[in-house]
Amino acid sequence: MTNAAFDAGELRSLLDGRWASVREKVRDSLGENELGNADDLDTESHRARTLEQLRLLAKSGVPELGFPVAQGGSGDQGGSVVSLEMLCGNLSLMVKSGVQWGLFGGAVVALGTEHHHESYLRDIMSAELPGCFAMTETGHGSDVQSLRTTATYDPATREFVVHTPHEAARKEYIGNAARDGRMAVVFAQLITAGESHGVHALLVPIRDASGNTCEGVRIEDCGRKAGLNGVDNGRIYFDQVRVPRENLLNRYGDVAEDGTYSSPIDSQGKRFFTMLGTLIRGRISVAGTSGAAAKLALEIALRYADARRQFDRPGTGEEVVVLDYLAHQRKLLPALAKSYALHFAQEELVQALDEVGRGDDERAQRELESRAAGLKAITTWHATHTIQACREACGGAGYLTENQLAGLKADTDVFTTFEGDNTVLLQLVAKGLLTDYKDQFDGIGTLGLAKFVADQFVGAVIERSAAHSIVQRIIDASNKDDILDRGWQLKLFDDREAHVLDGLGRRLRKANKDNAFEVFNNAQDHVLRAARVHIDRLVLEAFVAAVDRCQDPRNAEILDKLCDLYALSTIEEDKAWFLEHERISPRRAKSVTQAVNELCGELRPHAVDLVDGFGTPRQWLTAPIATGAESSRQEAQRAHDEANPLP
Repeated sequence: MTNAAFDAGELRSLLDGRWASVREKVRDSLGENELGNADDLDTESHRARTLEQLRLLAKSGVPELGFPVAQGGSGDQGGSVVSLEMLCGNLSLMVKSGVQWGLFGGAVVALGTEHHHESYLRDIMSAELPGCFAMTETGHGSDVQSLRTTATYDPATREFVVHTPHEAARKEYIGNAARDGRMAVVFAQLITAGESHGVHALLVPIRDASGNTCEGVRIEDCGRKAGLNGVDNGRIYFDQVRVPRENLLNRYGDVAEDGTYSSPIDSQGKRFFTMLGTLIRGRISVAGTSGAAAKLALEIALRYADARRQFDRPGTGEEVVVLDYLAHQRKLLPALAKSYALHFAQEELVQALDEVGRGDDERAQRELESRAAGLKAITTWHATHTIQACREACGGAGYLTENQLAGLKADTDVFTTFEGDNTVLLQLVAKGLLTDYKDQFDGIGTLGLAKFVADQFVGAVIERSAAHSIVQRIIDASNKDDILDRGWQLKLFDDREAHVLDGLGRRLRKANKDNAFEVFNNAQDHVLRAARVHIDRLVLEAFVAAVDRCQDPRNAEILDKLCDLYALSTIEEDKAWFLEHERISPRRAKSVTQAVNELCGELRPHAVDLVDGFGTPRQWLTAPIATGAESSRQEAQRAHDEANPLP
């Protein structure tokens, strides 16, 4: 492999992708405003500072990206997601921004009509109207369809009466609720004329302009958390709170003055999932920000490892650079390869969000929801594991608050259950892979999938990625049985997915009306594996497509090696399955491990350049072990250049 230098500009352009201008706008805004993290503050001070930073960010114009042009926005959903991803160095600000503009504002955009847009969106964009997204309840987190809060229409006063009927129906973990929120989008069972029409969303004031709690509203502070303490999470109770009929976000369901209910979607289940589908942006944002946090952790750990020395190298009189040890490379470089792979998969996902948002393709919407669920699960788990590996790789220095890894670990930990519990989300992915699912709108949890199994013929279908034509070309051109052959790798991932899905379909076909739950529950491990291998394949295909797009041959060569490392380290992690199912021989399994070791060695000289290529805003890199390492590296490079002048 060549040791030629990167074309840094071309690599950054490839990674910045379609929304390069948005990334630059956020980088510029960070340079102009003090938006850094504040782990050393007490809870109240941290919350106050985060609100102040939210308002500074509002003035930058960045939050307007995802809002309609008619209200002064840019109508760019993809850009809105990317802008949140760039806030990975201050995750309290990212989450508070996501609540204000992604969830609260996004719900008003997606579920409201022109009246709501004109009445509220400008104040939401400017942060003059801080808001909450009140969906989750103590008794129902993942099972949104079974929420217990009620919104009962009273035709005599033309108002909805919002009520928390019991303790388990209180709204729980609601961002912006404990301190700053003045209005909430409340999800509740809509009841009119004695009939329930399922979950709908209403705008409910919770505080007045002076910050006093509104009549009938009770708010409790969730208190200090393991991380994200700049976000004021709270619990909300409603005691017969009355709101005007016009506060119903009525794009998909409306109530006339006399109490008559109407909807453009006849099926209550389909209506519910259509409503939830419009709010997918938050889940995609969490995936992107988790990936960005993992990139920041890797940059800290790799810069430190490239400068730190431990133990003598025999015969040289010098200590060994830590990153020269294979064990250290093994800790960090496969994670770096996976971060690249997930970056390109996230880019495809955001593009799909943008395209689906501009059309009316129901099938594309379902596929987007499935892919978003899977990538959110895999990326947040990757962030959790990678940040821990980086912390360990930095030894005691990684445990110091000033070196950022402890804060990243604490702040991202909740992402595995935030915006959907990962295990439940993988069930949604698996359900999306079953034939005939596309027209079904059952619940996404265990019982919903069990009902689906009992009611439908269950087969399997493999969704193709946006890179399908490129992938197929590579597979068709491949006739090698070589672990470094891209066609062989792609076929192995494809074959694993097809086999797992076929086995799952055969197991679930045994279900009937009487045993559906038991059959599904007994196959749940298989369900989760089907989802994981599906996402693995999509992520590999996204990486392959990105390498194909790379114009600079030096960058393409390095990215090709990095893609090999992602593919082979994934195969190595699942070596037991490939051996059990005779997809690889024991000798080949050993060859995979050997190849991973060799790839780590080949990529080691480029590790710091590769993390630099992510373009993480420099304001976020504050860890002394990383910034000091960079200074040492530059000094060493200058000394080397002086000692070895060009001829």
